[in-house]
Amino acid sequence: MTELPWIEEARKYIGMHERDARGLKTIPLWVRALKGWWSDTKTPWCGTFVGHCLQAVGRDIAKEWYRAKAWVNGATRLAKPAYGCIVVFERQGGGHVGFVVGQDKHGNLMVLGGNQGDAVNIKPFAKSRAVAYLWPNKGGKPA
Repeated sequence: MTELPWIEEARKYIGMHERDARGLKTIPLWVRALKGWWSDTKTPWCGTFVGHCLQAVGRDIAKEWYRAKAWVNGATRLAKPAYGCIVVFERQGGGHVGFVVGQDKHGNLMVLGGNQGDAVNIKPFAKSRAVAYLWPNKGGKPA
């Protein structure tokens, strides 16, 4: 199976932490490329990560890509999760956004995302927290 280009891009950064040399250099570069107005790694950057991965491979991004919940209106809605889709989560004080890359044995979504414990990684998230599953515009169709 050929990897989805935005997931291939995202996987390049697994292990990068916002406070290591790579993260301190890379995250501000993403923000500038996306035309953001800040340059620190203390601002929540899950939406920045998703925006970078999609823009880098020619896909559309949400107008307010830096806001996790803005992704709800930034792509095509899906009825259920699909490999590579964008997933938006509810959390106290805001939201979180990442890419679905699988499910664990407990039925949790395995999410490849940025700013997950201050790093890019794959972590489990309860499906019950998901508020939307979305497919990137110009991203073909989910498998």
